[in-house]
Amino acid sequence: MPAQQERHEQREDQTQPSLWERLERPAPTPRNTLTPARIAAAGVGIADAEGLDAVTMRRLAGELGVAPMAAYRYVTGKDELLELMVDSVYGELELPDGADGWRETMRTLALRIRTVLLKHPWVTRAAWCGPTPHQLAVPEAALAALDGLGLDADAMMAVHHTVTAYVQGAVDSEIGLYQLMRVQGWSTHQETRTGLAPRMTWLMGSGRYPGYERYIGEAAHKDDLQWQFETGLDCVLDGIAARLKI
Repeated sequence: MPAQQERHEQREDQTQPSLWERLERPAPTPRNTLTPARIAAAGVGIADAEGLDAVTMRRLAGELGVAPMAAYRYVTGKDELLELMVDSVYGELELPDGADGWRETMRTLALRIRTVLLKHPWVTRAAWCGPTPHQLAVPEAALAALDGLGLDADAMMAVHHTVTAYVQGAVDSEIGLYQLMRVQGWSTHQETRTGLAPRMTWLMGSGRYPGYERYIGEAAHKDDLQWQFETGLDCVLDGIAARLKI
């Protein structure tokens, strides 16, 4: 069965309670060894090892050692399975308490989100399924840190969205680089540069990209993705602070 068909064949009836409302109800009978946490962990394990497309309800059952229909006691299909998986990943985040002020809180959140997304790169493809409880805890922490600074609700959410957009864009770029390296069999940045050398030599030789050519020749942090991320993040936070005067 095609993966897309499987994802949608059990799509939630909009008149029915959501996954998260159902999970607030009393647990199934004790003899059932499955739990939402076990289901999520198995799905995350498959996605981490083989990518999101490898996650199917049948494959999940095999990993759990249960009958193919057993997981449907908790989820209606792959859409809700992805919700559980994404929520489990966001549950790994240690949220700052906001005691260090809005800027340090936003910075800490950004750094920790980057770490989690690089650990589970498939999450950026599955994030559309939200919000989940642990996902929603992220903007809640950000908004709490921004509260009391004289900003209205729209401005506070704009700050959160701006920082989040930077994180997602930067992380997507990193994930793309790692995917290229994996596909090409390059294990280091130097191997990557060597592999791309024929193409880059021709492009730089065209004379059309003097700024990029200077970057290649002079940059000291080409391989330091952490430095690149933090520097860009600080620029974003500086801009927010200057624009909103906070």
